Amino acid sequence: MLSRTISSYKIAYTGLSKETWLLSLIMLINRSGTMVVPFLTLYLTSPGMGYSIGDAGLVFGCFGAGAFAGAFVGGRLTDKIGFYKVQLAALGGGAVLFFVLSFIQSFYLICLFTFLLSFVNEAFRPANSTAIAFYSTPENRTRSYSLNRLAVNLGWAVGSAMGGIIAKFSYQWLFWVDGISNFIAAVLMVVFLKQAAARHTEERKEVQKTERPPEGPSVYRDYPYYVFIILVTLFAACFFQLFTTLSVYFKQVLHFTEPQIGMLMAFNGMLIVLVEMILIYQLEGRRNQLTYIAIGVGLVGVFYLLMGFGTIALPMAFALILVITAGEMLSMPFMNSFWINRSSAHNRGQYAALYTMAWSAAQTLGPLLSSQLAETAGFRFTWFVNGTICLVVAVIFLQLKRRAYF
Repeated sequence: MLSRTISSYKIAYTGLSKETWLLSLIMLINRSGTMVVPFLTLYLTSPGMGYSIGDAGLVFGCFGAGAFAGAFVGGRLTDKIGFYKVQLAALGGGAVLFFVLSFIQSFYLICLFTFLLSFVNEAFRPANSTAIAFYSTPENRTRSYSLNRLAVNLGWAVGSAMGGIIAKFSYQWLFWVDGISNFIAAVLMVVFLKQAAARHTEERKEVQKTERPPEGPSVYRDYPYYVFIILVTLFAACFFQLFTTLSVYFKQVLHFTEPQIGMLMAFNGMLIVLVEMILIYQLEGRRNQLTYIAIGVGLVGVFYLLMGFGTIALPMAFALILVITAGEMLSMPFMNSFWINRSSAHNRGQYAALYTMAWSAAQTLGPLLSSQLAETAGFRFTWFVNGTICLVVAVIFLQLKRRAYF
């Protein structure tokens, strides 16, 4: 049994390109410094800043709006100048903006620079998705994306755990560590991937010279994909509460400490690191992708409904994090697979941009609406609303599985 498990892990991780591994390493280092986002709401509502949870929701609304615009612009720039330059500019620009934001006290300037920071950071994602597709083959593309996602979540686990400890001493230090990690990631990209990216530049030039006709329709005429994007947006708006409103609930209502909150977030990331790749290897191709997506979204809904039943102790919080992480591992990788399989080489950037914009829109809608709802109707009602939305979305995904064009 043990040898079979080890063999499955080995197979799940073999056959990926060197560039894919390097890109994931850079992502790991960058995301290990991701400490601001899970503690931004706590930072804004801390005595030193003095803003309300509603104000924090508005700031996260700016964060989401910047991410939405950045995803669109990043996708367009990727088609024009290539994924390497866009990723490098985003990492460098993000480093500068993290340092600047750490010194700002004015609410309006916080909103402005949060928008700019998320704009720059989110421009990175379509370029990164395009790079992964370029460095992979059709046979290992889903696993290549999963490896990158694993790096993101391992970095998230490290960053959340460290962030909880650092936040105990100074919230400002979180911004500095984030900025330094962005800078280090940019340096590593120059050192390890500049030469490999030159091949992509040359291929783009050759395609432009030959003016090869498109291989498929534009994403903007793929109307069933719009339905998928709307459902993803609704789900993501609920899921993002895990990193925003939920941390305030843990602190203000359940009275968890910053290190405890950091460990809960880290537990989410570590579960993904340990389980997701092998889970995908075991499940991929056995059922329709929408089936796994529906089950995953439903589990996230169950998590929020259970959160709404009353006060919970720390061990139960860890158990509930296990539930939402299981939902995340089942839904998100197969959402990625869905849009990848629906796209082709010439329009993959379009599909990546629209998918990224869905998550960016959710970053705006989720924290903004849920924080206002929590302030007016209470946290428990907010969790019931989020849970109900997820269950409805899960049912719709199951219904869509029966449609031929899905």
